[in-house]
Amino acid sequence: MSERRARTAAKNAGRSGWRRALPPSQPRRGQDPVPDEPPPPPAEIDSVVQAALYRDGVRVSSPATLADTYRELREQPSGMAWIGLARPTEAELLSLAGEFGLHPLAVEDAMEAHQRPKLERYGDTLFVVLRAARYLDAQEEVEFGELHVFVGPDFLITVRHGAAPDLSAVRRRMEGTPELLKLGPEAVLYAVLDAVVDDYVPVVTGVQNDIDEIETEVFRGDPAVSRRIYELSREVVEFQRATRPLVGMLHGLMAGFAKYGTDEELQRYLRDVADHVTHTSERVDGFRQALTDILTVNATLVTQQQNAEMRALAEAGFEQNEEIKKISSWAAILFAPTLVGTIYGMNFDHMPELHWVLGYPFAIVLMAVVCTGLYLVFKRRDWL
Repeated sequence: MSERRARTAAKNAGRSGWRRALPPSQPRRGQDPVPDEPPPPPAEIDSVVQAALYRDGVRVSSPATLADTYRELREQPSGMAWIGLARPTEAELLSLAGEFGLHPLAVEDAMEAHQRPKLERYGDTLFVVLRAARYLDAQEEVEFGELHVFVGPDFLITVRHGAAPDLSAVRRRMEGTPELLKLGPEAVLYAVLDAVVDDYVPVVTGVQNDIDEIETEVFRGDPAVSRRIYELSREVVEFQRATRPLVGMLHGLMAGFAKYGTDEELQRYLRDVADHVTHTSERVDGFRQALTDILTVNATLVTQQQNAEMRALAEAGFEQNEEIKKISSWAAILFAPTLVGTIYGMNFDHMPELHWVLGYPFAIVLMAVVCTGLYLVFKRRDWL
């Protein structure tokens, strides 16, 4: 046990960073665990995607289980363990926490997932939460994943919740550049950050294409465009939550270059990632503003279309009223002689003017006068 501590201390003294000690409440690897809270045994389940040990940038072993990884890492005086997990169980995370002295708060975050992007230091261990994203062409939507990374003096643990990012490609890239991999866990962290940020590029392109299509649909008057704007706005907001914190995270990491003695070449790589993150974050902010403007334009166009429809309905109603006026006017004019004729056609014995010689001409004249009067009245009111 003392030999393991001496070896770890010697390795930390020769490294470029990660010089702070764990808090007293966290047992270091190689120390006896607290008797009343022993760490659970390692759970060997399929969530261990891949584990490998490296020395001087070259893979020297590929343990099949966590227990083998622990044992072989203890046997390597200057080795580094890179352990990849996908949706691990609580027992596995607790096993890793007991072996590598991970902080309980970081382990709890890794268990629960659904965390915001952040970067926190717990002694000589760095805990990073990233939100990965990928664009699905078939569904024309963005799928988000979550990645937790524990970085220590001689280990790096990735805990993936979701399909993205493709960490196997990161591992192949690092193994293909041993001069970068030999810089240690910090270099692997850079590669993971770089992969996550690079995966944002096709997402940005896909969202930009969606926005261009939406602009066309808006001016084409597609009735379903409002729903698409809303759904894409939600994806952009989620994308913004994934990218915006990265800017502050990387600037905080760069601010500690001098304090933690980060390798100069690695500093250049991390600055490059920071530049890409800043550019991506600005693009995403522009997307949100563009969608807000498109939504405003769409609302204006919809209002104009509704006003035009209401005008058309009003004009149709006005024309219908004019026709009704004409029909009503002629009906009233024709009703007058019908009324007179009906009264004088009753043929009662005791009706006035029934036997009057001028009764018929009088009835005709009366009909004509009433019809003419009604016609003049309706004409004056523009009903005819």
